[in-house]
Amino acid sequence: MAVFMVERARMKTEWNRVLVAMLAFSLVLAVGIGNGWYEIAQAEENEGKKMPEKIVKNDEEWRKLLTEEQYDVTRQKGTERAFTGEYWNFKGEGVYLCVACGQALFRSDSKYDSGSGWPSFWQPADTLNVGEVTDTSHGMVRTEVVCSRCNAHLGHVFPDGPKPSGQRYCINSVSLKFVPKSEKTDSSKD
Repeated sequence: MAVFMVERARMKTEWNRVLVAMLAFSLVLAVGIGNGWYEIAQAEENEGKKMPEKIVKNDEEWRKLLTEEQYDVTRQKGTERAFTGEYWNFKGEGVYLCVACGQALFRSDSKYDSGSGWPSFWQPADTLNVGEVTDTSHGMVRTEVVCSRCNAHLGHVFPDGPKPSGQRYCINSVSLKFVPKSEKTDSSKD
């Protein structure tokens, strides 16, 4: 009888482990599906669109085109100090372009105050205009954000942003050029 009781207790413990594992898997699946709808919607939006044509320049050409600080950030993957950039607390309505090539990157209606000291956006103007690269520098694993046309370093994206995307595109002001809503550019879609 004692052997039966011990075996029964062991089986009950195993079933509890199985149930906990199933619940954990269900939760992970539900969170993944909940957050994944946005990526699926973005993929459907990009269906049939062409990737922007690449712009390639040598180092000397970039140095002539950009200021020293712009060059450091966009070409050397530098970072401006928090709370010092032109657009971290900027409230204008319009489009933020890549300072290096003029491609539309972000719209003011997706900008929000993340408290980080850098301009933050919850989505790009067009997902095809912003690329993502794994960044393992400084002993961390992060997702670097680059301009898809000229490969300029813009900043990083983190999964702690507001809904609906849940993303925080933390961008260096110096990598951006703001165009007010009243002005039209070839790169903007206003």
